[in-house]
Amino acid sequence: MRPPHLFMIAGEPSGDLLGAALIRGLRTLCGPCLRLEGVGGPAMEGEGFRSRFPMEELSVMGIAEVLPRLPNLLRRIRETTEAVIAARPDALVTIDSPDFCLRVARRARKVLPDLKVIHYVAPSVWAWRPKRADKMAKAVDHVLALLPFEPPYMRAAGMTCDFVGHPVAGTPRVSANEIQSLRSELGIDAKRKVLVVLPGSRGSEVRRLGPVFREVVDRLRASEPDLAVVVPTVEPMFDEVSALLGTSGEGRAIFLRTEKGAAASASDRRKHVAFAMADAALAASGTVSLELAAHGTPMVIAYGANPITAAILRRMVRLDTVTLVNLVTNTRSVPEFLLEDCTPEKIAPAVALLLADTDAANAQRDAADRAMELLGRGGEAPGLRAARSVLGAVATVRVEGSLPHLRG
Repeated sequence: MRPPHLFMIAGEPSGDLLGAALIRGLRTLCGPCLRLEGVGGPAMEGEGFRSRFPMEELSVMGIAEVLPRLPNLLRRIRETTEAVIAARPDALVTIDSPDFCLRVARRARKVLPDLKVIHYVAPSVWAWRPKRADKMAKAVDHVLALLPFEPPYMRAAGMTCDFVGHPVAGTPRVSANEIQSLRSELGIDAKRKVLVVLPGSRGSEVRRLGPVFREVVDRLRASEPDLAVVVPTVEPMFDEVSALLGTSGEGRAIFLRTEKGAAASASDRRKHVAFAMADAALAASGTVSLELAAHGTPMVIAYGANPITAAILRRMVRLDTVTLVNLVTNTRSVPEFLLEDCTPEKIAPAVALLLADTDAANAQRDAADRAMELLGRGGEAPGLRAARSVLGAVATVRVEGSLPHLRG
């Protein structure tokens, strides 16, 4: 049978990475004759994918950023829709970025009502806005889920769904030599305890959490003056993070800058080595909690908001925890300090406990290992599982076997 013809759309860096892994999986199963087209970023292009226009045009967030670029975004939605209709692919595969991707899918389906639409990354309807799944089901047939508890929500809305594993579960382990090398580079003696501080990657997060995290560090240093504080931060936020958390050096913190371009991979690896090196972490709520868990780093999670936003979130969020390690393992292993609880007075003792109490730290490490198993560590690569799921949904080629069952 002929290989499928797929039109793929990724609109941001995380989706680009998922798309690249999916392409590798598809080529493994279908060979080099696979027909792909659409929109993607450098990771997908590295797999031989040719993007119709630079993906960076779609990677905007926030009203202030979107409004000046709205005419171009609307033009790209129209052009991409027209390209899908002209291509008449076996399936449209949209990867995250629902604001762009699902608009294209809905418009294309008006002309091609039988178009198969597959969406990679389920919306977090289990946390808030549950009706998003019903709305998405009007344009999407099949969903690839990153989290093991998501398929029932998608199926209840009328879509088919496979859990394909989370890419964080495939994060390469850090070696003892890598840790020793980074300690030496940063001038951190092997006997010193290390705290990784992660105040977020967006300006609003950093400005809200930076002062809180700085006071937490001050309180911890009062009882443990030799504590080494390491702050990995993305390039665009480096100056702001360093200003809020203090200058590099003995007095405050050591900053790891995440580079762009050719140096990005190496600097990202240094960040992961720092995670593995740390005795504990203090982090903004988000997917970074899974990155920390992948390296067995005990953590405390925090998230603050202005009073109006906090009131809205309390009404919308349906869970008593937002940390993915807790959700995946159905435990409350990772302490959280959210909204009005996001204060130095409450956070500092929780971090101090992880630094001082080996049993508390090890309990978190056990939960982290369990989370990684449930997310697919040790099993088939998520990109290959996703490829099997896509081919099964398209049903244009026969794929031997079904999706392997993940442990747990």
